[in-house]
Amino acid sequence: MKNSSLFVGAMSGTSLDGVDAVLVRLPGRPDNGPPQLLQAHHLPYSEALRQRVLGMCQGQAVTLAQVGALDVALAQVYAQTVITLLRQAGVPPQQVAALGAHGQTVHHQPVAPTADGARFSMQLLDPNTLAVATGITVVADFRRRDMALGGQGAPLAPGFHDHVLRHPQHTRVVLNAGGIANISVLVPGQPCLGYDTGPANMLLDAWAQQHLGQPFDADGQWAASGQVHANLLQVLLADPYFAAPPPKSTGRELFGLAWLQRALDRLAPTQAIPAADVQRTLLELSAASVAHAVSQHAARGELLVCGGGARNRLFMQRLARLHPGWAVSTTDDRGVPAQWMEAIAFAWFAQRTLRGLPGSVPTVTGASRACVLGGVYLP
Repeated sequence: MKNSSLFVGAMSGTSLDGVDAVLVRLPGRPDNGPPQLLQAHHLPYSEALRQRVLGMCQGQAVTLAQVGALDVALAQVYAQTVITLLRQAGVPPQQVAALGAHGQTVHHQPVAPTADGARFSMQLLDPNTLAVATGITVVADFRRRDMALGGQGAPLAPGFHDHVLRHPQHTRVVLNAGGIANISVLVPGQPCLGYDTGPANMLLDAWAQQHLGQPFDADGQWAASGQVHANLLQVLLADPYFAAPPPKSTGRELFGLAWLQRALDRLAPTQAIPAADVQRTLLELSAASVAHAVSQHAARGELLVCGGGARNRLFMQRLARLHPGWAVSTTDDRGVPAQWMEAIAFAWFAQRTLRGLPGSVPTVTGASRACVLGGVYLP
């Protein structure tokens, strides 16, 4: 391992908006303090690449050649993001100890659909291409060792949330509101708990794209123009996932537009729902499913939000209203940039992997034991 405190983390999530990359300085021992963010950069996916990823995520028939080509293409986009990041920071690749790269999830199946089915999670990103293109040692493939030990392989972020945001006296719940929402429950004297609560931005973004031709609903303005449709919300919340006990994780495989359309079809033709009302109802679904999950663990504390949802004003307002007795704010208020939380986490995971330290949290994923995450790929 290079004698360097500089690490890069790179992440692309279920929102499919692009790659986030950060340069951070980590203390010499992974447990001696929080990361220091030095530089951050976001590179949006081209629309052509986004459609290739989306098609694969939605189960379109693909060839092995197409899978392999997308694997390399994503590595090249990650490399471009990291190279630009380091150029902006004025830091040569030789000074970076490692790059933690999550890759793009195209299928997450933590529970076998049949008795003889497979449990797996697939992230596309050729780490060899990424390591050679950047000149940096890459740590990648973070989920599958946990799954081999019986875990869900997700969410992984709670381990990092526990490290940087646990308070010795006060309960904190960290909500990562990305494409999918997940919570990390940090109660003093108790082990970290966490799981995916359901959709956050993914359905909101998809509905906005379909009806407005826009990638997202800025500040929830379109949703604010609509009304919550009580019957639709009831149908959506009746999905068994919301009542299932943890450990649990999910993704676009369940909560995609097809899932929403089935709910709309159940209500049609007797109830034609305006598109803005659907958007408002989807936002309420996200907030209400989070509130239901949080209420299972504590009556009051701090709810700290990160991810894209932290920038949605209406979503934040609804969280505050649905969590009486809680102080609701973003992780920015506690020293960790909400926009870059996950990318910073994967820099931290990379350091732990190189040190031979576990990164998984069995109380979150359900694995039989904690383990070192990922594989190491040299340039």
